[in-house]
Amino acid sequence: MTVSSCDTYTNKRNCSDFRTGSFVWEQESGGKLLKTRFERTEDLQIEYFENQIDTSRIEWINPCEWRVIPINPKTNADSRAYLFKILTTTEDSYTFEFKQSGRDQIYRGTAKKI
Repeated sequence: MTVSSCDTYTNKRNCSDFRTGSFVWEQESGGKLLKTRFERTEDLQIEYFENQIDTSRIEWINPCEWRVIPINPKTNADSRAYLFKILTTTEDSYTFEFKQSGRDQIYRGTAKKI
């Protein structure tokens, strides 16, 4: 098998298209649809979820991975960073995985650029 034939099995990622902007992420939890809207700049992310606003600092690891670090956490548990990685992209969305620093459980989601 040549290198070029292996390329057909890799996910295409245009991570730079989603580095900054306004996004929405919907997930179902306990039979309820939860919606988080967030705005990301090069170094900040502001999240809007159920009448609460959280601001976090962004640290880019590489073009497709970053850390979200809470600026004003209310508790010690809230102070842990989250590690994000873009897995795939489409024209207007990206599928990602994330986990809280120091934890093993990995979550997945899809965010749509708005």
